Amino acid sequence: MCGRYTLTVDPAELRELLELGEFPPDWQPRYNIAPTQAVPVVISAQDRTVELFHWGLIPSWSKDPSMASRMINARAESLHEKPAYRVPFARKRCLVLADGFYEWQHIEKSKRPFFIQLKSRQPFVFAGLWDHWTSAQGEEKRSCTIITCDPNELMSKLHNRMPVMLDRSTMWDWLDPAANPVALRALLVPYAGAMMAQPVSKLVNSPQNDTPECIKPEKA
Repeated sequence: MCGRYTLTVDPAELRELLELGEFPPDWQPRYNIAPTQAVPVVISAQDRTVELFHWGLIPSWSKDPSMASRMINARAESLHEKPAYRVPFARKRCLVLADGFYEWQHIEKSKRPFFIQLKSRQPFVFAGLWDHWTSAQGEEKRSCTIITCDPNELMSKLHNRMPVMLDRSTMWDWLDPAANPVALRALLVPYAGAMMAQPVSKLVNSPQNDTPECIKPEKA
C-alpha cells in the first residue's frame, strides 16, 4: 500500500521537470504527507493545472464521507469491479505528484520505516482516481486515491504491494480521455526503473512530523 509520501521539490522546479501548469501558490515542500490531507493532483493533460484534493476517495454517491479514510489506496486488479472505482477508472483518472514514499518493514515485533525514491531522485507521479462529492448540506469536496499493484523486486522485500508509479514517458497516457481500458490497465504495473530504499527515522510514524529529518537516512 501507500500510506505516506513526500513532495519536496520546489514548485517552480517541479513545473519545469514534469511540464505542469499552474501550481497552488501556497504549496510548500512536504516530507510526510498523510491520508485525509490535501494533496497536489493533475486531472487534465490539456491545461495540466495542479490542484489540491482530499487524500481518501469519497465516492459521489456516498452518504458517509468518513469512508474516505479506508479508501486511500485502490487495487489495480479490481478497479473495473468495485462500485467506488468503476466510474472514476473510466472518466476520472488523476496524477498524484510525488518524489518519494515510505513503507514499513516488519522486523520481529517492530516495524522499521524506509524511504523509497528513484535512484535519480527525480519526481514522478502516482496513478490515481478522483471523484466529486456533495453533502446533503451542499458541501463539496474533491478527493482521490492512489492505485497499488504487485511489488517489483525492490519493494517485495518490504511489502506485498506498491503504488503504481508513472514517469514522464507514461504519465500523460494515464489522463488520455480516448485511452481504452486495455491500454490503461497496461500502465498499472510494477515500476521497472531504478529505485532505492533507505531506512529512516521513526519520526515519520507521526504525521505531525513533517521536516527534512523524516527522510534523513539511518544505518540499517
